[in-house]
Amino acid sequence: AEACALAAAGAAVVVNDGGSSVRGDGRNDEPARSVVGDIEHRGGRAVANTNDCGDWDGAAALVECALEHFGRLDVLVNNAGILRRAMSYDMTEADWDAVVRVHLKGHFAMSHFAARYWHEQQSRGEPVDACIVNTSSESGLFGNAGGVNYVAAKAGIAGMTIALARELALLGVRVNAIAPRATTRMTFAALGIPEPGPDGVGGAPDLGDPAHVPPVVVWLASDAARGITGQLFLTYGGRVALLKGWHTVAELPGDGPWSAEGLVARGAELFRDQGSTPEPLPFATPRASTPS
Repeated sequence: AEACALAAAGAAVVVNDGGSSVRGDGRNDEPARSVVGDIEHRGGRAVANTNDCGDWDGAAALVECALEHFGRLDVLVNNAGILRRAMSYDMTEADWDAVVRVHLKGHFAMSHFAARYWHEQQSRGEPVDACIVNTSSESGLFGNAGGVNYVAAKAGIAGMTIALARELALLGVRVNAIAPRATTRMTFAALGIPEPGPDGVGGAPDLGDPAHVPPVVVWLASDAARGITGQLFLTYGGRVALLKGWHTVAELPGDGPWSAEGLVARGAELFRDQGSTPEPLPFATPRASTPS
């Protein structure tokens, strides 16, 4: 949907999709080819690509694909992702590595090679006016249960977005992120519930139409978003919200370094105006199981 929206706005698009399952299994070039067909049918320009963005060489090849076909790179949208749900005591090393590799490493690898291109462009004396749009998640920002690999990766992407925004501002590149909420096949996997059947019965609650998300990406990629960088936006339905990260909500002033005994006596004062456990999430569905 994001690729089609960008193409409709006039961008020439590299559609990258390895065609894997939600878990990251298998390869299939048909999804990318299908989207390219839709774009070309509407008069747009696009090329299909199946490089693995979580692989260093694959990310480099993906950036090179854009340069080879279209001669330049102005916008990078990072949104590749997979899911492997498990409680922490059931999660395997393979599950952890696979999810972090695609989400966190994939975002960085693509940003790295795009930034190298923009740095070289600036070194040649050419002006740079480019942007990156990353994809984080409410799960990563607020700590959903049942998928700590996904949470860690998405939280890392949020922090990476701010760090990249600070670094790449020197090149003329702005970096922002979205945390989209929408009902997709990944939503069903993330919530651990079955997709609805042909009769529409069952499945996840309606979290919003995925078609509501691409306009935010197009806006952030447009000239209208110049000057906006290092920001994160929650988007779903008719809502676009600006999110801000960790900040001080309570403090215990002291005359000097605190002792453990002092904190035992007064530590509870930090929670006088707020709870001492994470706030509930409306979409969180942790599923406990017996550790094996």
